[in-house]
Amino acid sequence: MALTFFDVLGRKLLSNSIPGSLELTELMMVVVIFAGLPLVSRRGEHVEFDSLDPYLPARVRRAQHVIVQLICGAVLLGLAWRMWIMAGQFLANGEITAQLYIPKAPFIYGMAILCALTGLVHLSMLAGKPVTRGDEPEGVAL
Repeated sequence: MALTFFDVLGRKLLSNSIPGSLELTELMMVVVIFAGLPLVSRRGEHVEFDSLDPYLPARVRRAQHVIVQLICGAVLLGLAWRMWIMAGQFLANGEITAQLYIPKAPFIYGMAILCALTGLVHLSMLAGKPVTRGDEPEGVAL
């Protein structure tokens, strides 16, 4: 946020932006988003449509939980595998950012690892009960 603030300030007041600020912002967003993904998944804090859940029988909600966790786990593990392959290609080709010449492969490897971790989190949640809001006091980790 600070980088973007100073970049805009420099652009507006000094007609000069910070070189590579967009690249740095994009890379930092990747780190923040993917680092938080396993935690968000573990706490069940994804955006979801659950208006009908109170009206569903417990068996159906349990089946829904299992199916969703299986799909999420499989998709995230598949995505991690493809990202790992892509990171290897980026490493082999020497892919770097346009302005700052930062290698892209380490970031994609990190994304792959965090996607795999998130997939494993979803699979580990198969045996547990569905996470519902209001089950725990604010600020208490699962």
